[in-house]
Amino acid sequence: MKNVQTILKAGIATALVTLMALSAHAAESAAEKMEGVEVAKLPGVALTQKLANSLPASIKASGVLKVATDLTPPISFHDDDGKLVGIDADIAAALGVILGLNVQMTDVGAGAAIVPAILSKRFDMTISGINDDVELEKQVDVIDYMYDATTIMTIKDNPLGIKSMEDLCGKKVAVPVGTFQGKMVEAASAKCKTPIDIMAIPKMPDVLQAVRTGRADATVNGYATSVYTTEHQTGNGKGLQALPEIRLAVGYLGMLISKDNPELRDTVVAALQQMVDSGAYETIMKKWSLGPLAVKSVKVNDATSMPAE
Repeated sequence: MKNVQTILKAGIATALVTLMALSAHAAESAAEKMEGVEVAKLPGVALTQKLANSLPASIKASGVLKVATDLTPPISFHDDDGKLVGIDADIAAALGVILGLNVQMTDVGAGAAIVPAILSKRFDMTISGINDDVELEKQVDVIDYMYDATTIMTIKDNPLGIKSMEDLCGKKVAVPVGTFQGKMVEAASAKCKTPIDIMAIPKMPDVLQAVRTGRADATVNGYATSVYTTEHQTGNGKGLQALPEIRLAVGYLGMLISKDNPELRDTVVAALQQMVDSGAYETIMKKWSLGPLAVKSVKVNDATSMPAE
C-alpha cells in the first residue's frame, strides 16, 4: 500500500479547496431513500446477482438495506433541497444498485449514536465518516473505505498561535461526544502540566459554533471536514480556520457492521472492491474532490496497519 502520509501531503490540501458548498439544513431523523440515478451509469455499478445472492436471508427477503449516518460535510450532508448528499450517499446508492436493494439512509443526529445504532440492531450497517481504531474494531467489524487525518481548527487568523496538540494545554477545546478526536484530546491533556479544558458536545455543528462564538479556543476534527469548513463558512460568529500543516492520526474512515453479520460484511466488501476495480469508486471520490483519500483495496479491521504518530 502506498505511504498514506505522502498521498495526503501531495494532494489533500489542493483537492479539498474545491469541495461543494455546504447547506445549513438541520439534521433530519427520517430515513431517506437513495435513488442512485447518476451512480447507476458508472462502470461496475450494475446488479450483480452473485453478490445479491450472498446477502443475509433477512435482507434478501425485505429488499431493504438500513444504513445509519451522521452529518460530516462533505462526507455526508444535506443540500439546499434537504436531500442527503455527499460521498456516502453516492456509495450507498451504488451499493443499492449492485445488490438489488432499496437503501434507506438515516441521519442519526450525532457521531456518538453511530456505534449504538449497530449494536442495538436498529440498522444493518453505517456509512459515516467515523475513524477506525483498534478499540472500535473490538465492538464491530469496520470496513475501511477511505483515508482521512485529523487537524486543529481555531477562529480565523489563529490569534492564540496554536501550532500543535501541546499548544492546547490549558485551553478550552470543543470535541464531539464519543469520537476518535475526543480520545486524542483526552490523551493529549493527560500529558499537559495544565490540562485541557475539554468541552464534549453531542453534535458537530454545535462544536464548530462553540469555537466561532468564543466559548472554545479550538476543536480537533477530521482533516477533510476541517479544510472544507474553512472554505465554506456557515453559522454565526467569527470564521473558522483549519491548520492544514497539522496532519495527525492518518488512518481510515470505516463502515460499521455487527460482528455477528459476516455475510453482509463480506458482501459489502466484495461490492465495494468491484467499484474500486471498475473505476466507479474513484469517480465518486473525485466528484467530491476527495481523490487523494481513495483506497486502492478495501480492507476490514485494518487500523493497525496505519503509521504510528
